[in-house]
Amino acid sequence: MSVLPRKWDIFCTVVDNFGDIGVCWRLARQLVAEHGLEVRLWVDDLASFARIQPEIDPAQDEQSCAGVHIRLWRDSFSAVQPAEIVIETFACHLPPSYVEAMRAIRPVWVNLEYLSAEDWVEGCHQLPSPQPGLQKYWYFPGFTERTGGVLGEAAMRAARAAWTPADRVAWLKQYADIDAGALVISLFAYENSALATLLAQWELMDRPIHVLLPEGRLLPQARAALELPDLQAGQTVRRKALSVTCLPMLPQEDYDRLLWSCDINFVRGEDSFVRAQWAELPFVWHIYPQDDEVHHVKLEAFMDRYCADLDAISAQALRDFWRAWNRGEGADVVWPAFFSALPVLKKHVENWANRLAVNGDLAGNLVKFVLSKVE
Repeated sequence: MSVLPRKWDIFCTVVDNFGDIGVCWRLARQLVAEHGLEVRLWVDDLASFARIQPEIDPAQDEQSCAGVHIRLWRDSFSAVQPAEIVIETFACHLPPSYVEAMRAIRPVWVNLEYLSAEDWVEGCHQLPSPQPGLQKYWYFPGFTERTGGVLGEAAMRAARAAWTPADRVAWLKQYADIDAGALVISLFAYENSALATLLAQWELMDRPIHVLLPEGRLLPQARAALELPDLQAGQTVRRKALSVTCLPMLPQEDYDRLLWSCDINFVRGEDSFVRAQWAELPFVWHIYPQDDEVHHVKLEAFMDRYCADLDAISAQALRDFWRAWNRGEGADVVWPAFFSALPVLKKHVENWANRLAVNGDLAGNLVKFVLSKVE
């Protein structure tokens, strides 16, 4: 019987957001906590890492946190002994000297790819990719049993299941005074020209709306729309039915609690997108924009899967709002239908999260795959 190798290396480059390091950090911690592995996480941008994990010291090239050994990945990569398992995340191109050293020990080499709901992913998942003197494998997260699943730690899911309305009230009270009966919305997105008209629409609602806006790329547009150029974390502005509170950048565990505490979660990219699904509350996905517009294809692929079991009216309301938000126009026009569909969408996402759990989580599935490739 094969024995699971204990030493793993994960390589991560931070592109222009926190999603890449967010996914890698969750994966590394879960491999340590749930599978007892020794993990080195190589990261090329510790400053960005520290924004989501305050214990990280950007000035330290070597440090440990949550049982993970963290190393700064410099351009001048020094020769190190490769681990038994090597995870190259999002095709980040391993250092040539490291690859050369891999040929002597022939580790299991996995290219962990971006999450996608497209049909072709199932056909490419776990395929070999022969390299000179080495074997690499493609590994695709996804939403079906023929993919690697999505990240979802057992401790997080247990904490979410135990989260109570009283927990919600107490947690939110740290950041804002929220009116009783207000619709609470977390708003995390890329730059979006639909924001100003949507905020204006929310001002006119019959029900109070309280928006919790984490610091990020959307903040400058929120300042412009609210005519508050100095809006900072900790401040709240009120406009008729609408209140907006700016939040500081939150550690991952607190961001999860934010998602559990809101009625609707606007999320972006990959990491917060997955966490919103585990939160089991209605959400709106702002997919990472790409110059060739291929992100719209990826958006439609997910909506096709996600809406398959929804009634036609609720599915159309979700599709219309998500498309408008991702186009950057007309979100205010289709908001009323989306708002009306919220009770149905809440039940739907609860069922969806149960289906994700049945598929198994990404870390656990990855461990099983690696074990099957150990000689």
